[in-house]
Amino acid sequence: MGRQKKQGSKIYVVLIALVAALGGLLFGYDTAVISGAVGFLEEFFKLSPAMTGWTVSCALVGCVFGAAFTGVLCDRLGRKKTLLIAAVFYLVSAVGSAVPRSLTEFIVFRIIGGLGVGAASMAAPLYIAEISPARVRGRMVSLNQFAIVTGILVVYFVNFFIERYGASVSDSWNLNYGWRWMFGSGVFPSLLFFVLLFMVPESPRWLAKAGRLDEAERVLTKIDGSAHAKSEISAMTGNLAHEDVSILQLFQPGMRLLLIIGLALATLQQITGINVVLYYAPEIFKDLGFSMNTALLQTVAVGAVNLIFTLVAIWTVDRFGRKPLMIVGAAGMGISLLVLGTGFYFQQSGPWALLFVLGYVACFSLSLGPVVWVILSEIFPVRIRGRAMAVATVTLWIACYLISQTFPMMNDHPVLVKKFHHAFPFWIYAVFCAATIWFVLKFVPETKGRSLEEIEKMWIK
Repeated sequence: MGRQKKQGSKIYVVLIALVAALGGLLFGYDTAVISGAVGFLEEFFKLSPAMTGWTVSCALVGCVFGAAFTGVLCDRLGRKKTLLIAAVFYLVSAVGSAVPRSLTEFIVFRIIGGLGVGAASMAAPLYIAEISPARVRGRMVSLNQFAIVTGILVVYFVNFFIERYGASVSDSWNLNYGWRWMFGSGVFPSLLFFVLLFMVPESPRWLAKAGRLDEAERVLTKIDGSAHAKSEISAMTGNLAHEDVSILQLFQPGMRLLLIIGLALATLQQITGINVVLYYAPEIFKDLGFSMNTALLQTVAVGAVNLIFTLVAIWTVDRFGRKPLMIVGAAGMGISLLVLGTGFYFQQSGPWALLFVLGYVACFSLSLGPVVWVILSEIFPVRIRGRAMAVATVTLWIACYLISQTFPMMNDHPVLVKKFHHAFPFWIYAVFCAATIWFVLKFVPETKGRSLEEIEKMWIK
């Protein structure tokens, strides 16, 4: 038995995780592309504030249903095949959203894209967690969040250059064609994701669950060597002996707290306002008095900070632990939102506003962005992990939809604007940041450095 087989290959693990994380890249790309197009869509289709919110958030309805059915698909078809289905949804949505003949057609294709996002948002971190050794699992799952923010940054650049080109052609080019090119650009990463998925193995834990123990052991040997493979197979077999895939297990006495923690973290990640900034950043900067092109350029800065601090999280999540990052990050987010809201209230603008938007995004990227996905991917027992993550992810997308739908309604409501000058929603999100700190301190356990089997035994105790 050679050295390679005994030790496994770190490069192999990273390459597999990167391919799966392309689902995250498309997650970011597909959801954030709307930020550059929303102003043009609003004018092209003559949208009211409520309809603007629906046009932006309709994809999130697809996310809800995609995540809801993905748990069953993950458990029955496997993690890899589920990701392949998500890639097909991405591709269909990119084409259809670029050539709609009506607002209804546009919304239908955006919902199809949302199905892909919902599926990938659950299946990708789940798959990565299940192929990663415990000592690097936090970093590997955080690669998915890194891919999400990379997709966001890439599409911000794409939107910026398309808008810049359109402005140089004519005053009406972006209104009629620019937003179509923004959505159509998603075809290329969708095809790449679909092709590369054929080159990665199925999750070893799903293979073991399906009774394909020899295949599971071969994958685990490539990942971390033969000793690791035999140990993991033994642990998995012990867990599978008690398997019952009923989702009712989530409501058993030992699992109720676990379910509450998962649902609460999923909700708090969204209701602290991150997707308001990611989806509406150009509109927020325009409210501060900047031109459309300058607002899109500042949005690129938001994407860059998002990516940089996600890298910081990847290198610290297994070093400092999950709880410290969550607490420090939520505190920074809350402070930034309070200052931004106060600036809007007193109708003050300037470079400081961009700095606090960037500060808010940096704190999210360091904490709630990647760490919530890490925790969700590792706290549920293997026998119900697929369906449990589906419940948590559905909750996350419902919260995301509500925030995205209600922001323009709050931000442009005549009474609220007259009284608070666009400050109201930012103050609300700051309150939820404080709630996040309290919840993490009181209920969330530290899982740093523990294997998935050790975490499961902790909950059983």
